[in-house]
Amino acid sequence: MDPLDRAQVLLLCDLCQRSALQSHCELCQINLCKACVGEHLSDSSMRHNVVPYKHRTAIPNVNYPKCPNHTQKHCELYCEKCDIPVCSTCISSGKHHGHKLTNVLQNPSFIKEILNNDLKELEKRICPTYEEIALDLNSEKINLEKNYEKLTTTVTKQGEDWHREINVIVNKQKSEIDDMKTKHLAALNKQEREIKQITSDVKQCIVDLKKILDSNDVSLTSAYNSRNAEFRNLPPKVNVSLPSFSPHQINTEQLHQMFGSLSALSIITEEHGYTMKTPEAVSCPPVKPLLDEPELITTIDTEYDRLFSVTCLSDEEIWTRGDDEIMKLYNLQGKRLKSTQTKSGNKPRDIAVTRSGDLVYTEPDTRTVNIVKNKKIKEVIRLQGWEPYNMYNVCSTSSGDLLVTMITDDYKQSKVVRYSGSTEKQTIQFDSKGKPLYSSGYIKYISENRNLDICVADYVARAVVVVNQAGKLRFRYTGHFSTTKRRLVPAGITTDSQSQILTADCNNCIHILDQDGQFLRNIDNCDLERPYGICVDTKDNLFVAEYLSGKVKKIKYM
Repeated sequence: MDPLDRAQVLLLCDLCQRSALQSHCELCQINLCKACVGEHLSDSSMRHNVVPYKHRTAIPNVNYPKCPNHTQKHCELYCEKCDIPVCSTCISSGKHHGHKLTNVLQNPSFIKEILNNDLKELEKRICPTYEEIALDLNSEKINLEKNYEKLTTTVTKQGEDWHREINVIVNKQKSEIDDMKTKHLAALNKQEREIKQITSDVKQCIVDLKKILDSNDVSLTSAYNSRNAEFRNLPPKVNVSLPSFSPHQINTEQLHQMFGSLSALSIITEEHGYTMKTPEAVSCPPVKPLLDEPELITTIDTEYDRLFSVTCLSDEEIWTRGDDEIMKLYNLQGKRLKSTQTKSGNKPRDIAVTRSGDLVYTEPDTRTVNIVKNKKIKEVIRLQGWEPYNMYNVCSTSSGDLLVTMITDDYKQSKVVRYSGSTEKQTIQFDSKGKPLYSSGYIKYISENRNLDICVADYVARAVVVVNQAGKLRFRYTGHFSTTKRRLVPAGITTDSQSQILTADCNNCIHILDQDGQFLRNIDNCDLERPYGICVDTKDNLFVAEYLSGKVKKIKYM
């Protein structure tokens, strides 16, 4: 319904701001009352096309620039004399009376600004939102099989429980039948023995009588004692009524109710279920400026001949990984607090600490990722199947996932895989043109930024490769030659509370970039000797593992 048709809404003229509007100038994009139409048409510095408001052409869906003087208005016109965009309120003020006004869309610079605004919104908000939705849907599909398998297992278990209970009932009644059968047979056997005994006695009497009758011995006749009266008294008959089984009629409906029921599958399309990604709404930590000269706070000797990795358990404790199968935990005073040996006795390739404080390590020889929890080592991920990938570097994300770098045995393919528990959730391997994102080298330290970007220090490519959460390439950093004349040789990588990216350069310095890949500065003092693995604590202190010296240096840089 047109706003003018709503009795409760009164739209006013853009010029006088007093009377109800009735007309609309399509070329000037301004609403007019009856009295102001003539005044507006009297300005011959530009063309006009005044039509009834109801018959106005719909305004195109364009992100007009906001008016700097009237924040609730958008500038649909451009004052050529003042060389500024103007809104309808600006025009009604009279400041631009007699000036030539054109539609802002006819001004190339503002068309470009509108296009840039659209591009920025598409890149920063709309596209990341859809990519995140697609990622969530992919995760749902991955979990779907597991969830339905769990449901099937529950129903199967219920069936097994019922079968077990039915078997118990059947076996019990069969046992009772066997007992009754045994008792029945025993009763018949007892009576049979009695009858046979009596029959034997009767037959003996017959033999005795015939002997007497055939003999003339009077003494036998006089000694005879008749037992016929005894034999005429027949023994009691054992009557046994056979047991019977009365099966209950199976009530299918009742049986289904007793067994359990499945809730219905509910698929609802929620109109406003997704919300647009708004990076501006994310709370940002206080800005911490970089120090002009980073300060070396302390040095920890790890006793390794070669040191590769360091990761923070807390602000006071660090895990380290060197050139043997032992991973060591130190405090900042250099005291070793704990040592953990890999389960297989092989050397670990990389270490990380989960959100819950558990140590994670990769082991290429067994192609596994393992977690140390409560002094016990549990295998979390094991590569299986035909793919000959080896697992190397790992990091734990803010969501609890694990990001793992992998490479084929022939050193021809490389990728990053996201795991949720043991489930493969995402694979990052190619850019939008189908080209490999990463080199075929195996040294690729990895870290997740606060903005959920995935940052990889690719040693062989001599580059830092950063993709967004959906795996889309954001930028590559290959060094800053104004501060060092040698090519970047990146090893360890980490990020801080400001979403700044820090990468160790084997040329004895640390590069600091902002989240968009812009070089900020180098840390090239503090007597760094072949920096390799790095990490930061919650206070943005940097820990650097020196490959050659086997020492960890704590550096304050913000």
